[in-house]
Amino acid sequence: MPVIAVWLALEVDPQLGYFVPPGSSGRWLLLGMLVVMTVTFPVISALLLLRAGVVNSLEMHSRQERVAPFVMTLLYYAMALYLLWRTPLHPAVDHLFIGILIALFATLLITAWWKISAHMVGIGGLLGALMGLSMIHGLHILPLIAGVALVAGALGSARLLTSDHTQGQIIAGALVGWICTQGALLIGSGL
Repeated sequence: MPVIAVWLALEVDPQLGYFVPPGSSGRWLLLGMLVVMTVTFPVISALLLLRAGVVNSLEMHSRQERVAPFVMTLLYYAMALYLLWRTPLHPAVDHLFIGILIALFATLLITAWWKISAHMVGIGGLLGALMGLSMIHGLHILPLIAGVALVAGALGSARLLTSDHTQGQIIAGALVGWICTQGALLIGSGL
């Protein structure tokens, strides 16, 4: 979800990636780095944890199994943020990623006591990112926001239908993601 959030942010708000224009090698390098740090490394780590017996399955049904993968993912996301700081992007991209980190950290803390839907944290974060960018830079992206909201609803429904989460866990996940990313963008921009 962080890769999708950054990619969409750069696509809908040209101010954010002024020095890394669409189609440039710099843009592809940035997104590739994010894929490695936020997808490849966490997946490899989860597979290693599975092989070591720390987790019983990649679904990680119990909240206790989620702690180690969340901690490792948090470290990878922090490294990605460091690399983003060194990229010539608008500060809003850094604030967006800080919001993503805060959402993941909040998910980790909540997981110590309660199982929250990490899927909904991710899609809620994407929704918060788009809404925050729209508010900050006056973007007219309501159809995109509505589309993401529909996808969020479908994802939440799917999580309910598979009985992986309760309604409260789904709503809490979406709110954590949304509040953290939109909040980081608005606070970072001074709104």
